[in-house]
Amino acid sequence: MALGRARGNQRGFDYWPGFVDALSVMLLSMIFLLSVFMLAQFFLSRDITGKDNALARLNRQIEELTSLLALERAGKADSQSSLLALTATLDSAQQDKLRLEAQIARNGAAANAAGGQAAEAARALDAEKQLSARAQAQLEILNQQISALRRQLAALEDALAASENRDRESQAQISDLGSRLNLALAQKVQELSRYRSDFFGRLRDILGSRPGVRVVGDRFVFESEVLFDSGRAEVNPAGRGQMDQVAQALQNLEREIPPEIPWVMRVDGHTDRRPTSGAQFRSNWDLSAARAIAVVQYLVARGVSPQHLVAAGFGEFQPIDAGDSDEALRRNRRIELKLTDR
Repeated sequence: MALGRARGNQRGFDYWPGFVDALSVMLLSMIFLLSVFMLAQFFLSRDITGKDNALARLNRQIEELTSLLALERAGKADSQSSLLALTATLDSAQQDKLRLEAQIARNGAAANAAGGQAAEAARALDAEKQLSARAQAQLEILNQQISALRRQLAALEDALAASENRDRESQAQISDLGSRLNLALAQKVQELSRYRSDFFGRLRDILGSRPGVRVVGDRFVFESEVLFDSGRAEVNPAGRGQMDQVAQALQNLEREIPPEIPWVMRVDGHTDRRPTSGAQFRSNWDLSAARAIAVVQYLVARGVSPQHLVAAGFGEFQPIDAGDSDEALRRNRRIELKLTDR
């Protein structure tokens, strides 16, 4: 009789407020985690965009310097061509001067008779001297221009070399950052894999020999009948005993895994292909999600941090047995636990 009264009191207890509170806490936690993830993605994207912009600016500067260097080299070639032409003109003038001086020397004896010719030759010689002086002045100016162009070219080459060095350093920094990031991610994945192996090893020791519980790949699978009554989404008394042991193992795992490793225990709800009956669940989606949430809430109530739990409902769309027999349908009705990264 006492047992009957206790069961009567248990049926009269209203679980709905507690269920709503726990669901609200879970939703707020998920919103907070999504906000943190989006903020981290924003800062990382901004940092990468800033590096890409800086690299693009460096590339534009290199293109501008390369164009300027090509122009300066073309100007240098033109100046050298002008210098060669002026040098040739100066050589011709000097040769003409020598010829005139030789002619004056030969005609020195007949200077009186050829005074008019000597005067004309002297004037021609003066003109040649003036032309030679102008050519020398132009040559000096060209030499100065060439020296200035050489200095500018040297400065441009130095700037180009410095820009190329900065570009190589930036590329090296980006490559090193990517390598370190990949190494850190690989180390975190390796560490999480080790903790996953230890955790599932413990669950095998605790639950592996019980009927309706098995290991499939990297996940622990509970048949729905082990945890829930038919068509219900409340963990039954037998299932609570199973989940108590899972909660204890998860609490030990939380103390062992370093806080910098992002991990979660994903609770996946699955159903068979038969439609739901009754008004409580409109579809197998609702039933599978409700059961996954019920498991998560039970684990939270037993002390597991909600930040390390995720609930997901898959309905009948991820079967592990494609048959239509009762055994196949029973295998597809299941709750899966998977330790994964966040």
